[in-house]
Amino acid sequence: QVQLVESGGGLVQAGGSLRLSCAASGRTFRRYSMGWFRQAPGKEREFVAGISWIDSNTYYADSVKGRFTISRDNAKNTVYLQMTSLKSEDTAVYYCAAHFGTIMTGTTPDYWGQGTQVSVSS
Repeated sequence: QVQLVESGGGLVQAGGSLRLSCAASGRTFRRYSMGWFRQAPGKEREFVAGISWIDSNTYYADSVKGRFTISRDNAKNTVYLQMTSLKSEDTAVYYCAAHFGTIMTGTTPDYWGQGTQVSVSS
């Protein structure tokens, strides 16, 4: 069982930056791939970024490539999402996820966090 708690969301102006954090419980954290998804009002939840547990390979949605960076600290059981050059279309609830396998577009993760709101004003 893995429990995930996100933090770091908030309101930021377009062009600004935010860093999201996701603290995971469970001694087997390092065995899970981790990722971030987001859901904007009236839209489906979509994949944002993922990081593999075995080799830390990273995967990104095309819409965030070059602007967002996912990383993990296994010693702290924490995964991060550094977001830069934020746009109004990045406004959404961001969810942390854990999966016993690769997280990328199309993956349905095994575990979800409760979500954190990111709002970007134009």
